[in-house]
Amino acid sequence: MFLIVTKYLIPRGYAALTVFPFVILSESVSKQNKVLINHEKIHLKQQAELLVVPFFVWYLIEYLVRLVLLRNHNAAYRNISFEREAYANERNLNAKKAPFWNFLNYL
Repeated sequence: MFLIVTKYLIPRGYAALTVFPFVILSESVSKQNKVLINHEKIHLKQQAELLVVPFFVWYLIEYLVRLVLLRNHNAAYRNISFEREAYANERNLNAKKAPFWNFLNYL
């Protein structure tokens, strides 16, 4: 995992973005945020499991489907299976490794 700090690559309202093997943070202080870093590590694992490009294709398709169904950007984003897994487990810093393709449990 490589940490990069730049406010120019992060959409407004977000603290971080993960593109394997990089975690891009909007602020340097976020390096100390263990919950945020753990959330992004979960995304790194998801991206590695799906070989990166299929992860982003799936992410986008799932977001668009949920946006049509929920008619709300934030609700659609929060209900993407990858995000649901990451948010559900971000505070569990001592967790065992999740099973392969664990995000499927959050569909």
